[in-house]
Amino acid sequence: MPKSLRSHLLIAGRRLRDPNFYQSVVLILEHNTEGAMGVVLNSPTRTTVVEALESYANLEDRGDLIFKGGPVETQALFVLHGLSDLSTGDNEVLSGLFLGAGPDDFRNILNRLSGESNKARFRMFLGCAGWGPRQLEGELRRKDWMVIPARPDHVFPNDVYSLWDDAVGEYQRLNPVLPGGASRSQWN
Repeated sequence: MPKSLRSHLLIAGRRLRDPNFYQSVVLILEHNTEGAMGVVLNSPTRTTVVEALESYANLEDRGDLIFKGGPVETQALFVLHGLSDLSTGDNEVLSGLFLGAGPDDFRNILNRLSGESNKARFRMFLGCAGWGPRQLEGELRRKDWMVIPARPDHVFPNDVYSLWDDAVGEYQRLNPVLPGGASRSQWN
Protein backbone atom coordinates (compact mmCIF):
# COMPACT_ATOMS: atom_id res chain seq x y z
CA MET A 1 0.00 0.00 0.00
CA PRO A 2 1.36 3.46 -0.84
CA LYS A 3 2.48 5.81 1.94
CA SER A 4 -0.10 8.38 0.93
CA LEU A 5 -3.56 7.35 -0.21
CA ARG A 6 -4.12 10.67 -2.00
CA SER A 7 -5.85 9.96 -5.32
CA HIS A 8 -7.05 6.55 -4.12
CA LEU A 9 -10.52 5.25 -3.39
CA LEU A 10 -11.61 3.90 -0.05
CA ILE A 11 -14.36 1.34 -0.56
CA ALA A 12 -16.40 0.60 2.55
CA GLY A 13 -16.03 -3.00 3.66
CA ARG A 14 -19.16 -5.10 4.00
CA ARG A 15 -18.97 -4.99 7.81
CA LEU A 16 -18.66 -1.19 8.05
CA ARG A 17 -22.06 -0.16 9.40
CA ASP A 18 -21.41 3.51 10.21
CA PRO A 19 -24.40 5.20 8.51
CA ASN A 20 -22.10 7.95 7.22
CA PHE A 21 -20.06 5.41 5.27
CA TYR A 22 -22.23 2.32 4.72
CA GLN A 23 -21.47 1.08 1.18
CA SER A 24 -19.66 4.32 0.42
CA VAL A 25 -16.82 5.07 -1.96
CA VAL A 26 -14.52 7.87 -0.79
CA LEU A 27 -12.00 9.71 -2.95
CA ILE A 28 -9.01 10.64 -0.79
CA LEU A 29 -8.02 14.25 -1.51
CA GLU A 30 -5.28 14.57 1.11
CA HIS A 31 -3.41 12.07 3.29
CA ASN A 32 -0.36 12.77 5.41
CA THR A 33 0.90 12.44 9.00
CA GLU A 34 -1.75 14.92 10.18
CA GLY A 35 -4.63 12.77 8.92
CA ALA A 36 -6.71 12.32 5.81
CA MET A 37 -9.54 14.07 4.02
CA GLY A 38 -11.80 12.97 1.19
CA VAL A 39 -15.30 13.13 -0.27
CA VAL A 40 -17.95 10.43 -0.58
CA LEU A 41 -18.57 9.91 -4.29
CA ASN A 42 -21.84 7.96 -4.14
CA SER A 43 -24.12 9.94 -1.83
CA PRO A 44 -26.17 12.36 -3.94
CA THR A 45 -28.65 14.64 -2.23
CA ARG A 46 -31.96 15.66 -3.78
CA THR A 47 -30.78 19.26 -4.17
CA THR A 48 -29.59 20.35 -7.59
CA VAL A 49 -26.57 22.59 -8.04
CA VAL A 50 -28.86 25.21 -9.61
CA GLU A 51 -31.17 25.20 -6.56
CA ALA A 52 -28.27 25.44 -4.12
CA LEU A 53 -26.44 28.20 -5.96
CA GLU A 54 -29.26 30.20 -7.57
CA SER A 55 -28.35 33.37 -5.64
CA TYR A 56 -24.68 33.11 -6.68
CA ALA A 57 -24.80 32.30 -10.38
CA ASN A 58 -27.13 31.95 -13.32
CA LEU A 59 -26.38 28.32 -14.17
CA GLU A 60 -27.96 26.19 -16.85
CA ASP A 61 -29.94 23.42 -15.13
CA ARG A 62 -28.28 20.21 -16.25
CA GLY A 63 -29.77 18.22 -13.39
CA ASP A 64 -26.45 18.01 -11.54
CA LEU A 65 -26.98 17.16 -7.88
CA ILE A 66 -25.06 18.29 -4.83
CA PHE A 67 -23.41 15.29 -3.14
CA LYS A 68 -23.03 14.71 0.58
CA GLY A 69 -19.23 14.70 0.83
CA GLY A 70 -19.15 13.44 4.40
CA PRO A 71 -19.99 14.25 8.03
CA VAL A 72 -17.18 16.80 8.57
CA GLU A 73 -17.43 20.53 7.77
CA THR A 74 -21.00 20.02 6.59
CA GLN A 75 -21.39 23.69 5.61
CA ALA A 76 -18.27 23.70 3.40
CA LEU A 77 -18.63 23.26 -0.34
CA PHE A 78 -16.03 21.42 -2.43
CA VAL A 79 -15.98 21.03 -6.20
CA LEU A 80 -14.11 18.57 -8.39
CA HIS A 81 -13.82 19.86 -11.94
CA GLY A 82 -11.93 19.50 -15.19
CA LEU A 83 -11.19 23.19 -15.83
CA SER A 84 -7.41 22.97 -15.97
CA ASP A 85 -6.92 26.62 -16.94
CA LEU A 86 -8.50 27.69 -13.62
CA SER A 87 -6.30 25.46 -11.53
CA THR A 88 -2.81 25.19 -10.21
CA GLY A 89 -0.88 21.94 -10.22
CA ASP A 90 -1.10 21.57 -6.45
CA ASN A 91 -4.87 21.04 -6.51
CA GLU A 92 -4.85 18.37 -9.22
CA VAL A 93 -6.36 15.30 -7.55
CA LEU A 94 -6.34 13.00 -10.58
CA SER A 95 -5.08 13.52 -14.09
CA GLY A 96 -7.19 16.38 -15.45
CA LEU A 97 -9.36 16.58 -12.31
CA PHE A 98 -8.95 19.46 -9.88
CA LEU A 99 -10.25 20.43 -6.43
CA GLY A 100 -11.75 23.84 -5.80
CA ALA A 101 -12.59 24.82 -2.25
CA GLY A 102 -11.98 28.55 -1.77
CA PRO A 103 -14.26 31.51 -2.59
CA ASP A 104 -12.10 32.59 -5.54
CA ASP A 105 -12.13 29.04 -6.91
CA PHE A 106 -15.92 28.94 -6.76
CA ARG A 107 -16.37 32.37 -8.28
CA ASN A 108 -14.13 31.46 -11.24
CA ILE A 109 -15.65 28.01 -11.69
CA LEU A 110 -19.23 29.31 -11.48
CA ASN A 111 -18.46 32.07 -13.99
CA ARG A 112 -17.13 29.46 -16.38
CA LEU A 113 -20.03 27.06 -15.80
CA SER A 114 -22.49 29.91 -16.41
CA GLY A 115 -21.36 30.03 -20.05
CA GLU A 116 -24.09 28.93 -22.42
CA SER A 117 -22.07 26.29 -24.22
CA ASN A 118 -19.95 24.98 -21.35
CA LYS A 119 -20.34 21.27 -20.79
CA ALA A 120 -17.46 20.93 -18.33
CA ARG A 121 -17.72 18.00 -15.97
CA PHE A 122 -17.90 18.90 -12.33
CA ARG A 123 -19.25 17.52 -9.08
CA MET A 124 -20.08 19.55 -5.97
CA PHE A 125 -19.93 18.18 -2.44
CA LEU A 126 -21.29 19.55 0.81
CA GLY A 127 -19.00 18.50 3.63
CA CYS A 128 -16.17 16.02 3.58
CA ALA A 129 -14.84 12.93 5.33
CA GLY A 130 -11.95 13.41 7.72
CA TRP A 131 -9.61 11.30 9.81
CA GLY A 132 -7.18 12.38 12.54
CA PRO A 133 -3.54 11.27 12.74
CA ARG A 134 -3.28 7.47 12.30
CA GLN A 135 -7.07 7.05 12.49
CA LEU A 136 -7.45 5.92 8.89
CA GLU A 137 -4.50 3.56 9.23
CA GLY A 138 -6.27 1.90 12.18
CA GLU A 139 -9.46 1.51 10.15
CA LEU A 140 -7.45 -0.03 7.32
CA ARG A 141 -5.84 -2.54 9.72
CA ARG A 142 -9.35 -3.51 10.90
CA LYS A 143 -10.28 -4.07 7.25
CA ASP A 144 -13.02 -1.42 7.37
CA TRP A 145 -11.91 -0.23 3.92
CA MET A 146 -10.60 -1.64 0.66
CA VAL A 147 -8.24 0.57 -1.37
CA ILE A 148 -7.77 0.95 -5.12
CA PRO A 149 -6.23 3.69 -7.28
CA ALA A 150 -8.83 6.26 -8.37
CA ARG A 151 -9.66 7.29 -11.92
CA PRO A 152 -11.80 10.18 -13.22
CA ASP A 153 -14.54 7.74 -14.28
CA HIS A 154 -14.98 6.83 -10.60
CA VAL A 155 -15.86 10.49 -9.92
CA PHE A 156 -18.23 10.66 -12.89
CA PRO A 157 -19.70 7.14 -13.16
CA ASN A 158 -22.55 6.30 -15.51
CA ASP A 159 -24.58 5.11 -12.50
CA VAL A 160 -23.63 6.59 -9.14
CA TYR A 161 -25.88 4.10 -7.36
CA SER A 162 -23.85 1.11 -8.60
CA LEU A 163 -20.45 2.71 -7.84
CA TRP A 164 -19.93 0.71 -4.62
CA ASP A 165 -20.71 -2.63 -6.31
CA ASP A 166 -18.52 -1.71 -9.28
CA ALA A 167 -15.63 -0.62 -7.02
CA VAL A 168 -15.87 -3.82 -4.93
CA GLY A 169 -15.74 -5.85 -8.14
CA GLU A 170 -12.69 -3.89 -9.30
CA TYR A 171 -10.99 -4.43 -5.94
CA GLN A 172 -11.65 -8.18 -6.20
CA ARG A 173 -10.21 -8.31 -9.73
CA LEU A 174 -7.08 -6.45 -8.56
CA ASN A 175 -6.76 -8.60 -5.42
CA PRO A 176 -7.78 -12.16 -6.31
CA VAL A 177 -8.15 -14.54 -3.41
CA LEU A 178 -6.98 -18.13 -3.67
CA PRO A 179 -9.62 -20.74 -2.84
CA GLY A 180 -9.26 -22.37 0.57
CA GLY A 181 -6.29 -24.73 0.68
CA ALA A 182 -4.82 -23.63 -2.66
CA SER A 183 -1.22 -22.59 -2.42
CA ARG A 184 -0.33 -22.03 -6.05
CA SER A 185 -1.59 -19.04 -7.99
CA GLN A 186 -1.90 -20.99 -11.26
CA TRP A 187 -4.68 -23.04 -9.60
CA ASN A 188 -6.78 -19.95 -9.10
